[in-house]
Amino acid sequence: MDLMKKGIARRLWNKFKNERVSALYSPFIICLASGTLDSQTFLHCISQDVYFLQAFDQAYKLAEEYADDDEDKEAIIKLRKRVLKRLRNQDALIHEWGFDPPKESACQTATVKYTDFLLETAAGKVGGEKFPGKIVTPFEKTKLAAYTLSAIAPCMRLYNFISKEILALIDPEESKHIYKKWLNSLSSEKFEASAGRIEVMLDKLSVSLTGEELEVVERLYHQAMKLELEFILTQSVVNRAIVPVSQLHSNDEENLIIFCDFDLTCTAIDSSALLAEIAIVAASKADLSGSETQPSQTSSGDFRTTWSNLFSQYIEEYEQCIETIMPNEAVEGLDYEGLCRGLEQISNFEKRANSRLIDSNLLQGLSLPDIKRAGEHLNFQDGCKQFFKDLMKSENCATDFHVLSYCWCDDLIKSAFSSGDLSVQNVHSNCLVYEESISTGNMIRKMESPMDKLQVFNDISKGSKNDSKPFTVYIGGSVGDLLSLLEADFGIVFGLSDSLMKLGSRFGISFVPLFSGLVNNQRKLDESGCLNWKGSSGVLYTVSSWDEINTFILGAKQVPPS
Repeated sequence: MDLMKKGIARRLWNKFKNERVSALYSPFIICLASGTLDSQTFLHCISQDVYFLQAFDQAYKLAEEYADDDEDKEAIIKLRKRVLKRLRNQDALIHEWGFDPPKESACQTATVKYTDFLLETAAGKVGGEKFPGKIVTPFEKTKLAAYTLSAIAPCMRLYNFISKEILALIDPEESKHIYKKWLNSLSSEKFEASAGRIEVMLDKLSVSLTGEELEVVERLYHQAMKLELEFILTQSVVNRAIVPVSQLHSNDEENLIIFCDFDLTCTAIDSSALLAEIAIVAASKADLSGSETQPSQTSSGDFRTTWSNLFSQYIEEYEQCIETIMPNEAVEGLDYEGLCRGLEQISNFEKRANSRLIDSNLLQGLSLPDIKRAGEHLNFQDGCKQFFKDLMKSENCATDFHVLSYCWCDDLIKSAFSSGDLSVQNVHSNCLVYEESISTGNMIRKMESPMDKLQVFNDISKGSKNDSKPFTVYIGGSVGDLLSLLEADFGIVFGLSDSLMKLGSRFGISFVPLFSGLVNNQRKLDESGCLNWKGSSGVLYTVSSWDEINTFILGAKQVPPS
């Protein structure tokens, strides 16, 4: 049974995914997952368990008093008994995990922050909601029990999540990973059941709460997540960690250059569809005004049909082109030359499609102010703009940033970024031609093919301001990005489209989840003492969110708890 199938606990866990990603990609967890974390660092971390367990015990004791339902009271009693048992058996458990119990350790500042927060919450000191004197009414008890559990639930789920993510990378028969037994304890059925019981009770107790009180539950849950993240981030790591990558390339002698695709990598929709809609709206206005600035069409309805037919033709011919260049069987190892020959055909197709578009005059009559306005309202992928904001504010790395895109209009890209207070100067794309701020239908064709992207990528990399080779990261998600992704020191595939994965796999490209790849590279770094990101040719790293990219490149931010 999925104990997190529905309810406020699941909703909040999903909402605050940034914190769990930040924890997963932290130096401490990456080193731990690789099995190379210094054992003294690990023991110093788990020495804090006793303080957490003591706080859980006190919080459960108060929550037990608040519980008005016998079933809830019994469930909390069971949770408290499990905590007390864990406290009694802590040294034995550490022996079972393969370590000598650490000597008595002082309570860390980050530990104090969380335990104080939990106990204050359990005592009724919740922001402006302080419960004076004895808590009498069942409603007050229910509310405070829910608040207490909302401060505990994310901690249990976070460690269960982290342990499962790491164990998924370890062979079940693996016996050399020194932290495997500890990870097994956090992913065990008993631990999972405890985390699930807390969430089920939180869901049940929250049903009767008002909207304002549910906001308090959310705030407490988020604060607990942030405090747990702070605890993980403040663990001292003696290993040379490979994350965040900006710290490995933080000097002027080896600057970091980030390249990024635009459509569907940064944005939630394809810019061509947006520009088509602007053109259709412009045609509709021209219909009403009798303007002659639009291409000859019988009506705006026909104009929309023409656009639709053009897109349909593009998709059909693109799919045919992909099938034509697709090898019958996957090859062993990267067939770079074969991939280049195949992508030459894609390049020719893309150029023919652009010629057809220009000849149709469908891009005639677009107003530059309308384009910029549309760009300012263009929806980005969650976390994308925040990454570039953080990148520009970062003081830890010398970074250049370039956008490489097939987009028909560079003004659209620049205005899209400007809406997030981002001034992106390095946009490499196509440009519409204007006369008095109205598009003529022509286009300056600068970026039409995978080869064009690769050429710009190489020109920028080789023309870096320093004599030494820069460290390059390319972020993309389409077939047109493949060559640049492979050429970069670190290629990140966002979203992993079906055509990209199928084509890449047939030509011998391996797609590895970023977390898995980092753990493997951390292990290699600790074993060899040197780091070679491109040690395995033809490997690209996949992500499903910009939070992963942000934490990998810049590192997690310690956001002050609210």
